[in-house]
Amino acid sequence: MDNVRRVISVIVINESSVLARVAGLFAGRGYNIESLTVAPIPKSDFSRLTVVTNGSQRVIEQITKQLNKLIPTLKVIEHEEVVEKEMILVKFPTSEHISDIQALCGAYNGNIVHAGENNIIGMVADEPKRVENFLDACVRYNPLEIVRGGVVAIER
Repeated sequence: MDNVRRVISVIVINESSVLARVAGLFAGRGYNIESLTVAPIPKSDFSRLTVVTNGSQRVIEQITKQLNKLIPTLKVIEHEEVVEKEMILVKFPTSEHISDIQALCGAYNGNIVHAGENNIIGMVADEPKRVENFLDACVRYNPLEIVRGGVVAIER
C-alpha cells in the first residue's frame, strides 16, 4: 500500500495533558508526526490540533480510530480538500541585499518583518510545498537561522 500524506484536525477540550496524550498515542504506535499545531478555538473551551502525518490508508484509519477513543476528543476530521498554510521565519545576514530578500519573500506570500543592524528577518506564509520551494531558493542568500511553524488547515 502506498503511503499518503494526510492532514487531520482534532477538536479537543482545552485542558492540561491533552497534547501529551495525543503525542503519546502517535509515539506508542510508531506513527510519525510531520507537523503539529495547537491553538485554542476562539470563544470556546476547545482547542484544534492540526496533525500532518503519513502512512497507508489502513494506518490513517487506525490513527483516526485511536484519536476518537481519547476522552477529551470531541471530533476528528480527516481532511479531503483543505486550504493549508505554513509560516516560516528566516534570518539573513545584513551583507545580503535587502531588496533581493524582499522580492524573494514577496514571491512566496511573505515580507521582511525585521531589518536591523545585525540581520534581516523574512517571513513567508504559504502552502507547505511552496515553503519548501522558498527554502530551496533562499539558500543563495546564506540564511543564518530558519524557524518553521506547523501547518494549519481548514476544510474547503
